[in-house]
Amino acid sequence: MELKVLPDTRRIRAYLRWSDGGKSPARYLGQVEHGTRAANLAEGWKMAWDKGLLTEEPPAEGSWASSPSVRTVMRANRSKDTRPELRLRSLLHKQGLRYRVAARPLPELRRTADLIFSKPKVAVFVDGCFWHGCPEHLRESHKNAEFWRSKIEGNQARDAETDRLLQEAGWKVVRVWEHEAPDAAAARVISALRASSADRHEYEQ
Repeated sequence: MELKVLPDTRRIRAYLRWSDGGKSPARYLGQVEHGTRAANLAEGWKMAWDKGLLTEEPPAEGSWASSPSVRTVMRANRSKDTRPELRLRSLLHKQGLRYRVAARPLPELRRTADLIFSKPKVAVFVDGCFWHGCPEHLRESHKNAEFWRSKIEGNQARDAETDRLLQEAGWKVVRVWEHEAPDAAAARVISALRASSADRHEYEQ
């Protein structure tokens, strides 16, 4: 699956590309309009299936994915340095803010935040819409539905536990959905940093 951004309109088009005797032909599938690469890839694969361009193959033994296309989409989801993370980090850096990336707020707790501000004790998590169950964009899978529902609910429970443990340790937690506008997300982080600094100043007084 290949995504191309039109330079003039910034519209995104999905193409199916394959290997054929040393050549690499491509077929245009349609326009995609989601806010993340993973969601656009998923839409592209759906278009290809709807057009009858793909055939189902049994998944590899022990695979959690219901099909090769699902496995490809899931592999496209990076665990760090995603586009929403990079945009947020860039905006915060331009504000003169410095932070640690992909670090544990609490060394003894095996939970990694996408950004941490150690002195004001603010931890930022950029959550993917699929993996963390975004109420706006999550579309339940029709295949292996029970498996994916259990997986996402487990992630949500882990998120809630992480928030609670960090808050009990005196940290402020900011969770950002990957679909959020970067400017708005950065504003929420800056607001949390200011509130944390104010709280610490009051405590010291």
